[in-house]
Amino acid sequence: MGLRDECAAGDGCMLRWDCGHSGLRGTGASTELWVTSSANYRIVTMSFVEYGDTIKDGDTAIVFLGHESMFPVKVQHGTVTQTKYGVIRHSTDLIGKKYGSKVTCSKGGWVFILHPTPELWTMNLPHRTQILYSTDISIITMMLELKPGSIVCESGTGSGSLSHALIRTVAPTGHLYTVEFHQQRAEKAREEFREHGVEHLVTVTNQDVCKNGFGVSNIADAVFLDIPSPWEAIGHAKSALKAEGGRICSFSPCIEQVQRTCLAMEEYGFTEINTLEILLRVYNVKTISLQIPDLGKAAEDNSSTGFDSSNPSHQGSPCANLQQGTVQFKSGVPLREVVGHTGYLTFATKSLV
Repeated sequence: MGLRDECAAGDGCMLRWDCGHSGLRGTGASTELWVTSSANYRIVTMSFVEYGDTIKDGDTAIVFLGHESMFPVKVQHGTVTQTKYGVIRHSTDLIGKKYGSKVTCSKGGWVFILHPTPELWTMNLPHRTQILYSTDISIITMMLELKPGSIVCESGTGSGSLSHALIRTVAPTGHLYTVEFHQQRAEKAREEFREHGVEHLVTVTNQDVCKNGFGVSNIADAVFLDIPSPWEAIGHAKSALKAEGGRICSFSPCIEQVQRTCLAMEEYGFTEINTLEILLRVYNVKTISLQIPDLGKAAEDNSSTGFDSSNPSHQGSPCANLQQGTVQFKSGVPLREVVGHTGYLTFATKSLV
């Protein structure tokens, strides 16, 4: 069994069971007391669903250099991380500091150290496969009607982008059953869930969902499919859903996949089948200049005074600038290049009949 508790040695002091050794290490606000145990048990000091204030040894943190530049780092005693602003020394610059702190690097530049969230992890995770991003993830969690306590089945796990968001949504009493066909990806997903403190909320299975299903029956509130041939897993998805019904979502990049999946859903008695595509259009807010519109008054004044704007002698006249005035204001301007098609989301409801 494991034990974690606050102690009187100072802020951030933590008692944990470990294997084979005992002692006291760390100084100041980052003291850690650890004792022996015959069980092979390790306490994770942070979690993607339980936010802490202080950076500890073993945490996963996000180094934020700017909105377009950030990366994850595993915090470890004695380790250094190189950035374009210089070196970050984990022992002195990170451990014991509060999340959100501004850390000065060796070259004098600075970065922020952020607590990881599913949204930040989606932006910074190591890509083992193509992933889903927050635009699709948000509509998936809403349309599947997920909430704390929900039971969700997922295939395939991939890089774990959607998995982390699902876990955060169903925590603390729900559970995610995720199936990954590729053995190495399944093992890496288990390792990440353990490091991120969410392993008690997820079960990773390495098998072919189209042949062997999800390994559970009649317990899921929702099922999500992101596989090459989702129509082959619709029957297993129906078996995994609760007898009283549930929701299913399939993500496919090609409309031919959508057509076959919809036919399979209809064959297995799913209702309310609908497909949608999420297209994100980003706007930059910046200062722009627009010409003051000519409402005709200047032209009337010019004609009544005999003003000829084509005459070079009149180019310096104040009247010549009436139509050249501009005004500046803030406006939203769409990007010249936008992300195009990512995939189609097909939703359906298990029929009670």
